[in-house]
Amino acid sequence: MSKFLPVALVASLLAVAALSAADAETAAEAPPNIVVIMVDDMGYGDPGCYNPGSKIATPHIDSLARDGMRFTDAHAPGPLCHMSRYGLLTGRYPFRTDVGRWPKHALIEPDQTTFADVLRARGYRTAMVGKWHLGFDEDGYDNPLPGGPVDCGFDTFFGIRASTDIPPYFYIRGDHAVAPPTEDIAAVATESWSPIQGAFSRAGKIAPGLRLADVLPRFTDEAVDVIREHAAAGAAKPLLLYLAYPAPHTPWLPSPEFAGKSKAALYGDFVEMVDAQVGRVLGALDEAELADDTLLVFTSDNGPVWYPADVERLGHDSAGGLRGMKSDAWEAGHRMPFLVRWPGEVAPGSTCDRTVCFTDLLATFAAVAGYERRPDEGPDSFDLTPALRGALPAGEPARPPLPIRSGGGLMTYRDGPWKLIDGLGSGGFTKPSRVKPPPGDPPGQLYHLGDDPAETTNLYAERPEVVARLRAGLRAEIARETRR
Repeated sequence: MSKFLPVALVASLLAVAALSAADAETAAEAPPNIVVIMVDDMGYGDPGCYNPGSKIATPHIDSLARDGMRFTDAHAPGPLCHMSRYGLLTGRYPFRTDVGRWPKHALIEPDQTTFADVLRARGYRTAMVGKWHLGFDEDGYDNPLPGGPVDCGFDTFFGIRASTDIPPYFYIRGDHAVAPPTEDIAAVATESWSPIQGAFSRAGKIAPGLRLADVLPRFTDEAVDVIREHAAAGAAKPLLLYLAYPAPHTPWLPSPEFAGKSKAALYGDFVEMVDAQVGRVLGALDEAELADDTLLVFTSDNGPVWYPADVERLGHDSAGGLRGMKSDAWEAGHRMPFLVRWPGEVAPGSTCDRTVCFTDLLATFAAVAGYERRPDEGPDSFDLTPALRGALPAGEPARPPLPIRSGGGLMTYRDGPWKLIDGLGSGGFTKPSRVKPPPGDPPGQLYHLGDDPAETTNLYAERPEVVARLRAGLRAEIARETRR
């Protein structure tokens, strides 16, 4: 027998070797799965990884800080649910649109790109579970609900229209109500809490058989099913899962196993239940052997509904030392817990103190997936991968200055350590929301957050040159043209 292999066989073996090398190169370059977990109304000071004095146990959330990067200066693009989610998905600041249209109209226009669109264009399977709160073009709940997730880049959607305290209450799959809201539900309030805390929910219509207490675990069930089905399909495509929990937003409805478990009363019990649901999702990724190849982002949409009286009564500071609460221009309204776990790319136990914003996820995911953006796609989004990989030079910002509109309409502008608020008052839920300046007093607020993160000392009158610079930057940003 000849010691030489036939030419045809040699060619075949070389071809197989070339294919194997190409497959290996492709595998090495394959983009990761991406999971975004957004909770609702959780404060900067709730997770233990942000507040060692927290009266709430959050071991699963804390594990993400242990295994990934903890951002200490991350911001929602607006301090309310719909504002924040609009910026998150579109990479566009919510002050650029009329977010007040959401109850009856879709906020995301048909020609706007979302991060789901970006990833689907790169071959991702895209799934959303949870709270939408960006509106549908509604024409009755027996009819399709256009303008929602499946029209904004997601292959599948199971969730709810808005919060679990805003009727009508019903589940949606795809673009149809699972069961229209045809029954009545009464308003609920809780003694010893403010009118918008506790088990608070509004009266209205609800779908037959739906229980508000079941919504949170039901969404976890759906998310776990998405992960398991993706793994069972052989993971031919990478997965995007956007899981938008409607908790710990009101109504605070911890299941019996969490009742009385925390040291922060009903709210703390509900946060511990949320943490347990996050743990179930992390466990599903582990069981499906997807965790090591998944970029996971955890954050909250805006600050908590938590008053100074709650801090005094319970000894728990949901705002983590920051000033204000949900809806406010002050830091507690929009500075958020923001954790990123990405094995092999993000150093475990690392921190980042650069200012970042939720709008930046679109550009970041585009970079990770190898998608080249047009100028009108995510115009207010900036790639955070250098920050994630620890590659930003010392002192270099992760993004340009950040403008935010409060729930009550006050504009803020963050440039380095300086923060301008173009008016007096909280601009949101904290009273007074707006203050008319007395004669001779400064008409706005200026804080140096490096020295004064609690915003206790207004430097507006003392630093007119900084005020002038930031006001000019804010005006230029508002005037900047951004096509949809």
